[in-house]
Amino acid sequence: MELQQYLQIVRRYWRSTLATVLACIVLAALFTLLQKPTYTSTSSVFLTVESGGTAGELSQGATYAERQVTSYVSVATTALVLDPVIQELELDSTPARLAGKLSVSAPASTSIIKIAAEDDSATGAAELSNAVANSLLNAVDELAPPGPEGNRLVSATVIDSALIPASPSAPRPALNLALGGLLGVVLGLGQAILRSVLDTRVRTTDDVAEITEAPVLASINTIDTSADRAAPVDGVAWANAEAYRRLRTNVGFVGLGGERRSSMVVTSSVAGEGKTQTATNLARVLAEAGESVLLVDADLRRPQVANRMRLDSQLGLSDVLTGRGRLQELVINVIPGRLAVLPAGTVPPNPSELLGSEAMAHLLTSVERQYDYVVFDAPPLLPVTDSVVLAAQAGGAVVVVRSGVVKTTQLEGAVELLRAGEVTIFGIVLNDVPLSRADAYAGYYSSVHDEGVAWK
Repeated sequence: MELQQYLQIVRRYWRSTLATVLACIVLAALFTLLQKPTYTSTSSVFLTVESGGTAGELSQGATYAERQVTSYVSVATTALVLDPVIQELELDSTPARLAGKLSVSAPASTSIIKIAAEDDSATGAAELSNAVANSLLNAVDELAPPGPEGNRLVSATVIDSALIPASPSAPRPALNLALGGLLGVVLGLGQAILRSVLDTRVRTTDDVAEITEAPVLASINTIDTSADRAAPVDGVAWANAEAYRRLRTNVGFVGLGGERRSSMVVTSSVAGEGKTQTATNLARVLAEAGESVLLVDADLRRPQVANRMRLDSQLGLSDVLTGRGRLQELVINVIPGRLAVLPAGTVPPNPSELLGSEAMAHLLTSVERQYDYVVFDAPPLLPVTDSVVLAAQAGGAVVVVRSGVVKTTQLEGAVELLRAGEVTIFGIVLNDVPLSRADAYAGYYSSVHDEGVAWK
């Protein structure tokens, strides 16, 4: 995964990432506030050779003492040292519990033992460290082997007494908050990457390219259609107008050469991906370019074109196919000579049979001769087979994919259905692409005049 992909993931999930970081910082702050202040005080004990007349003997004694430092570090937390401390300070504790308050160490290549004691009070920490140091002196004197003359070869001396600390060693607010923030960044990025890996929704043209070799004919951006922006006039609307014009141009290049089949089916994998919006706007931009266009509502289950175009008609395609009406009588000329609409008509009980009938084949042949382009708004592919049946007779299909809604498995299934039906896939229209992916286009096209196309 490249850096740019990581940045895209962070931009996509920036809210949850930021929330994770803030949550970790808040938890670190709460931990800091709830943590009892702890004081630490340290004393130092030096081990040395008590006898030796020559340089060689002194060197051997020093080496011996240095080797024994590790042993005395361990001795400092045993009952031999800590029992006297408990008695001296009158503590209600055991050697094992008291050892938990101590941190005994020895700097490398030295004969120094440092005894750090922690306590809830500053005075208690200093007293505990000094008491353990003094008790360790006695333990060293007791455990060190005697020399030839009966004296001890190794002795211990306190070189630094523990002082009463002026401030607590814990909690450390700045460090805790910094660690909380760092943990939040790691967890935030981790959850963003995990969500991206587990998220199988199609979002970008790269996602489409991984599923099908069909070209992306256009990317349509998201438009806010809330109450206060019912008629969008900002740069996004102009960019979308240009996106539909680009779709018009690409449709003219892809799959319409050779025998020049002018009909196409606009469909989608599942409902709610914007196929009707795409079909109606494509028909408009084709008519805008001077082409004669017939827009047919072939969704005989849930027709939407008439409502979208604000047309009042009870009869349409199904009535033509069943012989209840004639095409010339039921076609509505929205823009005379350029854009005509054939509504769905009466909802039949057998849509698939009607769309695959001989009457549909005859109608398709007839309208392809009459119009430069015939655009069918058809049902989604996965719930029903209507679109496959119709697209197999038409010139091909344009599949609308709503960014962030349809899953890769759904799009794969839809493409496979079209391939199984030997349908030519003209291309993909990536719909409802978030604005953040096309700010530059919106800014550029904000200065372009609209040419009367409704982008809704």
